[in-house]
Amino acid sequence: MTATERILEKSKEAFIMAIEIYNKPTLKYRLEGFSFFICNAWELMLKAYLIERDGEDAIYYHDKPNRTISLENCIQKVFTNEKSPLRKNLDKVIELRNTSTHFITEEYESVYTPLLQACVFNFVEKMMDFHNVDMTQIIPENFITLSVRINALDETEIRGKYTKQIAEKLISVRDDIEPMVEENNSSFAIKVEHYHYLTKDKNEATEVYRIDNTASEGVRIIKELKNPNNTHKYNAKACIKELNKRIVRDNIPLKFRGKDAEINNFHFRNFTAYFGIKENEKLCFVYQISTQPQYSYSQQAIDFIYDQIKSAPEKILDDMHEKLAEKKPTPGAKEF
Repeated sequence: MTATERILEKSKEAFIMAIEIYNKPTLKYRLEGFSFFICNAWELMLKAYLIERDGEDAIYYHDKPNRTISLENCIQKVFTNEKSPLRKNLDKVIELRNTSTHFITEEYESVYTPLLQACVFNFVEKMMDFHNVDMTQIIPENFITLSVRINALDETEIRGKYTKQIAEKLISVRDDIEPMVEENNSSFAIKVEHYHYLTKDKNEATEVYRIDNTASEGVRIIKELKNPNNTHKYNAKACIKELNKRIVRDNIPLKFRGKDAEINNFHFRNFTAYFGIKENEKLCFVYQISTQPQYSYSQQAIDFIYDQIKSAPEKILDDMHEKLAEKKPTPGAKEF
């Protein structure tokens, strides 16, 4: 086994330990444990990449040849853009690790869980990009989603529960991170959102309420505007990129006219037309900002298309093309 292979094995183990620790409901210090092991996993994975790219000397300090460089040094060498959401995410996770022994409380989960989930997904992606290692073959894909126990951060409760120093630290961390979540994409943070649905069956309900149109008591139903930047954040190009990445990852034998194929703009337009994706508000959001509408897509749209591809990879592109060709084409709108 080569040095790179040994380091990668340790990286995999550290990643597995991070996931297992975080998802254990009985552990009180799961946030601290996760931050230590996920940072260790990243450091080992990046060092293996640097060895392959630049040689073994790249992971040692020049003036201290017996000491390997830190995770921060690895990040600076590999992710050179300081403003990239992925690098910002790692900086915040390292910050969490470095302060774990002093300030961490269970309320930190409400602040950090979106960042930690993004950190996990980023690791899985880069392990594939850098080393062609599919972590979902080691840990089932549903297990890399972190279990969440989140309560809203109540400042009054925090100040009453902890010392002034700890309370102020927690509140300042929240105030620092929350704007960054809004400003960056999913490589920085995966938002945890809760949706509530109405049902007439009390056996299916988790909450019971009554309607009061005056809203002085009880509940009043109103229509709420949703932000499509959160629910439908993928343009056509991003959808195509994600679909092709999954096809390669899962070794799907996609064919078009008897030859190996990948999804391109032509095929993506066929999917949206054939399955009526643009008419489904769960899958597509239409921006009516000019005479020609623009479209963006949800994660569900990507998942739906990929499921169709997996069900018939050798014929679905041909079938859609043939059936759509039988219909008279209509002018297409701009993809957003």
